[in-house]
Amino acid sequence: MRTALVYHEDMTAARLLWDDPECEIECPERLITALERLQQRGLEQRCLRLTAREASETELGLVHSPEYVALLRGTQALSTEELQALSGQFDAIYFHPSTFHCARLATGAGLQLVDAVLTGAVHNGLALVRPPGHHSQRAAASGFCVFNNVAIAAKHAQQERGLHRILIVDWDIHHGQGIQYIFEDDPRCCPPHPPPAPAQISCPTALGLVSVVQGHPQSLGCRGADPTACPGRAQHWCLWLQVGMGNADYVAAFLHVLLPLAFEFDPELVLVSAGFDSAVGDPEGQMQATPECFAHLTQLLQVLAGGRVCLMLEGGYHLESLSESVCMTVQALLGDPALPLSGPMVPLHSALESIQSVRAAHAPHWMSLQQQDSAPVLSPSTCSPEERPSPLLPGGPEFKAAAAQATVALRSLQNQLHLRPTPPVRTAVALIPLDTALVLPPDVLHQEGSSQKEEAQAWARLHETLAKDEAVIALGKILYLLNGILDGQVSSGLAATLAPAAAATLDVAIRHGLSQGAQRLLCVAVGQLDRPSDLPDDGRTLWLSIRGKEAAALSMFHVSMPLPGTTGGFLNFVLALVLPLAYGFQPDLVLLALGPAHGLRDSEVALLAALLRVPAGGRVLALLVEESAPQLAGVLAQVLHGEAPPSLGPFCVASSGDKQALMHLRRQLESQWKMLQVAAPA
Repeated sequence: MRTALVYHEDMTAARLLWDDPECEIECPERLITALERLQQRGLEQRCLRLTAREASETELGLVHSPEYVALLRGTQALSTEELQALSGQFDAIYFHPSTFHCARLATGAGLQLVDAVLTGAVHNGLALVRPPGHHSQRAAASGFCVFNNVAIAAKHAQQERGLHRILIVDWDIHHGQGIQYIFEDDPRCCPPHPPPAPAQISCPTALGLVSVVQGHPQSLGCRGADPTACPGRAQHWCLWLQVGMGNADYVAAFLHVLLPLAFEFDPELVLVSAGFDSAVGDPEGQMQATPECFAHLTQLLQVLAGGRVCLMLEGGYHLESLSESVCMTVQALLGDPALPLSGPMVPLHSALESIQSVRAAHAPHWMSLQQQDSAPVLSPSTCSPEERPSPLLPGGPEFKAAAAQATVALRSLQNQLHLRPTPPVRTAVALIPLDTALVLPPDVLHQEGSSQKEEAQAWARLHETLAKDEAVIALGKILYLLNGILDGQVSSGLAATLAPAAAATLDVAIRHGLSQGAQRLLCVAVGQLDRPSDLPDDGRTLWLSIRGKEAAALSMFHVSMPLPGTTGGFLNFVLALVLPLAYGFQPDLVLLALGPAHGLRDSEVALLAALLRVPAGGRVLALLVEESAPQLAGVLAQVLHGEAPPSLGPFCVASSGDKQALMHLRRQLESQWKMLQVAAPA
């Protein structure tokens, strides 16, 4: 896994030269603190460090007018009084004699990152930059933003690298209206379906701050922030979330809006306006997303575009929360397992309102949303009003409360880092015999060890199909690997068993995992694998069966679904059922078992494993039958190791049977599993 970190110390030169409470939070310490934390954690050393270059004026001209570039060039020679007067002509901006140089470096860093990813020098990366860019428009600075770094990078990828489908995800707390305005006037952004030009998802965007998306969703000045305002523009989706939203709301927005649309859009590159002002404690956002949430969002995006994901720093003004969020994000880019999310996984009512409206408004344009049950767009009378929150003034009660919340969340994160350090072995395989045709990533461990023979034999006595010596040997290796995962020595694993013993081996793995301390075990059984009849339905095990004869929820912890017949049906089940259940259950171990005649394509198995790895914090044990082709074992080892899964190929609409099965299961389960909900309860 090669991850680029693009930075230049000169970007810390620009700073506020006069008193301005609104602008003082955009300070050099944002970069300094984040980089120091990356160095302390040893993360910078694991990245390919690239020194940012200045973007040329020709490159700036991909987005900005010559007059605007000339205006910014002239700031280098202005006095402090002249800089202050010029700054007053724009919204929430300050200029410094070094601003032009810093802003060109910020844009150049994004261009370097995109080129490094598209040439294959790295898989992904982060441009650690300031000033930010997503508010900047063709001829106007805005909201601390000077040049639109992400928009210029997208134009560059289109014109210089020949890309046709670029997905821009903006998770900054403020709507990136600059990106929206730049691309909405591009005729390539409003073609017949499917859209070939950059698709922007501002997800989620908070209301009530100093931005074009403040106030009630139905009276927004920003057309793109209201999903019903320009229904013909099927390439821009924006969700508004209220103050106080947390991890569950962000994950729900990704699972039920962003990812379905993104898979259908099938991007060649993902650009992220990575603003961390939505992190807990930030005075701008007043949100509750914890730093590890951004690792989850990043890893959910890494299953797109062959893993070609480029993040560029936007906002983030609570220095401790910002630096931790940056570290969590870089770890995700490096392939490290994400820490489990903290807090209850129950989306708030207003988040569901936003998801409901966006899905309904865009369903006419996107097959992936037509395939699922949807509710109507909420009318102004039913939407929760969004009031502009009072600014958090230092020393005020709200500021102190936010600071206290941040302290608690960050202390919890530190405890998690201490109690659950990254395992020394990310991925291990226990395959008998190791096929010579199997291609593994170079640092995947081929496990030679086995559990004590007596232990394996004791477990084998429970099942007649485990009586043969070959089955006992395979079981011993699986138990040894499972112990390594539970002991924190190995993050994820891949093992094989004899086909006749597949169901018995899975039964033993479940019982052994529970006996060795797993508190919540998620089992995803694909193919001819029946749930053990005497497995307690006590909430410690969630059993999901794929290839069941019918869609049935025998209990909230025992769910069976038929094998989807198309790519669209498979994605529907994974994004709208399997992952919401996994996030709601919050497992500390996932068993992904592929039985005989499981019926999934290799690319589907790989995507399923890659996505299950995220809510499980990387703790996934995949079980194959020995007869599986080495290509499947190889691709599974790669995705468990953190690499991107292969493409599913062209998007195909789900069958009516698959759609009905999904609707049936969700209606049965959503009252118990709140992450399944896509509409606000009446």
